[in-house]
Amino acid sequence: MKTRALILTSISSAVLLLASCGGGNQQAGGAAAGGAPPVQSYPVFKVTQQTATINSQYPATLQGQQNIEIRPKIDGYIEQIFIDEGAVVIKGQLLFRINAPQYQQDVNNSAAAISSAQADVSAAQLQVNKVKPLVEKDIISKFDLESAQYTLQARKAALAQAKANLNNAKTNLAYTNVTSPVNGVVGTIPYKLGSLVNSNTAQPLTTVSNIGNIYAYFSLNEKQLLDFGRKYEGETIAAKLSKLPEVSLILSDGSTFSEKGKVQTVSGLINTQTGSASFRASFPNPLGILRSGGSAKVSIPETIKDAILVPQKSTYELQGKRFVYVVDANGKIKSTEIEIVDQPAGQYFVVTKGINAGDTVVFESTASLMDGTPIKADMQPDSKVYQDLK
Repeated sequence: MKTRALILTSISSAVLLLASCGGGNQQAGGAAAGGAPPVQSYPVFKVTQQTATINSQYPATLQGQQNIEIRPKIDGYIEQIFIDEGAVVIKGQLLFRINAPQYQQDVNNSAAAISSAQADVSAAQLQVNKVKPLVEKDIISKFDLESAQYTLQARKAALAQAKANLNNAKTNLAYTNVTSPVNGVVGTIPYKLGSLVNSNTAQPLTTVSNIGNIYAYFSLNEKQLLDFGRKYEGETIAAKLSKLPEVSLILSDGSTFSEKGKVQTVSGLINTQTGSASFRASFPNPLGILRSGGSAKVSIPETIKDAILVPQKSTYELQGKRFVYVVDANGKIKSTEIEIVDQPAGQYFVVTKGINAGDTVVFESTASLMDGTPIKADMQPDSKVYQDLK
């Protein structure tokens, strides 16, 4: 029994010794784990001045060079329609024929009235010719000759009136054929064969749009208008507009129209309801891709020299403000607020306040960074940071 107790005591001592050694190792490991974490490496870059182009975009509505409503000038029924919606027509091409037989009857009546008036003129002329020699021989008085001459003048006036009535009747008859006044594209056709139309009809027969050139109408508010006036040289608005570069048109699908345009006019008044002034840019439309009534955006480029640029991915936004991480001389980062212009320059922001050329900025902003954190700066070359500007 004593021998068994001695063995148990020896085993217990060994277990306690092993446990004590294990606890010591855990404490040593804990001390090692509690040491300062290693400094992590982050890509950074030096801010440099660059030349960049800002594209200011303004919503615009598109209108053809001419949008002409085709309306009837006479009363009648639509007898024939010679075109279809969306058809391309040329000036003078026949579009509609209106059935109005009364105008043909007016032409016939006017022609008959001319024949009658011509007969009256001939009779009055014969009377003058008859009376004139008798007056010269003092057989009858001059009063008879003057009376005959006045009658002749009246008959000639009646003939002229009859001819005018005939021309008017022919004009009205010509209105039964409705032709296109310009080259263009036909719009919708609300009236069908047999429809009764007249000059007071609410809707036009159709609309012909000349889309060889497309006008894009866009607006600038008062502040933008003042900036425009200060930015471009010139004593007049026309002179300032001539300084504007060619503009682009961003279509509704996000693509850029192939033709460049030019801003041509600006309205003389500011709309009191919207507080903006209307501008008009003209774009060639040789293939007829653009149509009246469409929407797009007019993009006006502006070149800025010696601009402070930072990639958009180097910034982050907090409560409506924009920030970057600047690395100080001790290798620690500091969250720094910056001010930028409204329009980005492609993938870059144009900075107006907050950082300067020569500052070191973290290339890609990340949520793991905190103020005062030391980092190992991995300097990136300008060719990588500003590669989209090259």
